[in-house]
Amino acid sequence: MDVFHLEGGRRLMWAVKGALAASLLVGLLFPGIPGVAGKGWPERCIGYPLSALVVPVIWVLRGRRGRYPHLADALLVVPFVLDLLGNLVNLFDTMKQFDDVLHFVNWTFLVAALVLFMAPAGLARWNLVLMGSGFGAIAIIAWEGVEWIIQEMGTTGLQLTYDDTIGDLVLSTAGGGLGALGTASLLARNAAPSPDSNPDSAGR
Repeated sequence: MDVFHLEGGRRLMWAVKGALAASLLVGLLFPGIPGVAGKGWPERCIGYPLSALVVPVIWVLRGRRGRYPHLADALLVVPFVLDLLGNLVNLFDTMKQFDDVLHFVNWTFLVAALVLFMAPAGLARWNLVLMGSGFGAIAIIAWEGVEWIIQEMGTTGLQLTYDDTIGDLVLSTAGGGLGALGTASLLARNAAPSPDSNPDSAGR
């Protein structure tokens, strides 16, 4: 199985991006929803769509080399969709551990997307793991910084605390490490030649 160009990746990509657009639109149309009010939805409507542009822009800048990485594109956008859906149904305020679980899961997806995108470069598995894990750690620091800026701008619904920030940093870094290790291992397994493809075994 070709993981990087998994069959159905194109459909998955468009489904995820469609869910992103629909979720943002619902929040704009119904700003009084408990999970939306005071959560910086206008700022999300500006920043979150950029996630859907990251992979295509980089692919174009690289000269459109190789086949388009539909699966990596989809996985990169998934965390933003899950965050929006969690707010729309108010899970952040009604489920005590939802934010913790989502940070771990989202960073698993995010780093998996990065590792898939870097796979054609032919890097060794542990290079992919280290680069992916490092990116995940830097990304969560940036994310927490953006949340703090949004709160300082007057948004009241984030309710950031020291314990919450440290927990997010630890869980997201751990999730990113898992995403890097799991994806790199899967890529290495699929790149390994199968016994049936060994020329020495032909005719035996």
